Amino acid sequence: MRIDIITCLPQLLDSFFAASILKRAQDKELVSVNVHDLRDYTTYKHKQVDDYAFGGGAGMVLMIEPIANCIRSLQKDRTYDEIIYVTPDGERLNQRIANRLSLKENLLILCGHYKGVDERVREHFVTQEISIGDYVLSGGELAAAVISDSVIRLIPGVLSDETSALTDSFQDDMLAPPIYTRPADFEGWVVPEVLLSGHEAKINDWRYEQALQRTRTRRPDLLNE
Repeated sequence: MRIDIITCLPQLLDSFFAASILKRAQDKELVSVNVHDLRDYTTYKHKQVDDYAFGGGAGMVLMIEPIANCIRSLQKDRTYDEIIYVTPDGERLNQRIANRLSLKENLLILCGHYKGVDERVREHFVTQEISIGDYVLSGGELAAAVISDSVIRLIPGVLSDETSALTDSFQDDMLAPPIYTRPADFEGWVVPEVLLSGHEAKINDWRYEQALQRTRTRRPDLLNE
């Protein structure tokens, strides 16, 4: 998989992809993440990429020209399965979206900033709009990183144990059950006996019931969906 990210603040993403699972995925050549500085594609003086909104109002807007230049330049080398714009009014990210995107080969993610991007970008270039929650960030860089993380960890070979991703919360429309590790008894707080039994069928039944109970209590909307 290849993920290209367009941003006017590339330094915000430097550390995110330079450690842990995401770095190992790139070292193993399972994914390539490429961050593109929008300012490299502007023809305006002083690397300007934003301007005031027509009609007035507070805040600056990312201009269409540098974004179009960047996207068209990248499209010369590959066809993107999705051109994603991260925005508060997009479809809310969930595990199903991450699962679907993990099957793609080429993804392009556009990070908004300031008040967002010229609407013509969304009309003529963007194929999918994603939000990571009902709140506003200073820019789309954190959201792009969240989307990338949720997708990359699903690529076969990224996690040392591929079944780990399959048992995460939301994969089966339920929350994950409680988990425990050593010691089995800490100050009188003991691990459920069934988990120490070695009986795989009973353990699986217990985990399913716990997941169902936790989902009913904390996220009943998942069961309704």
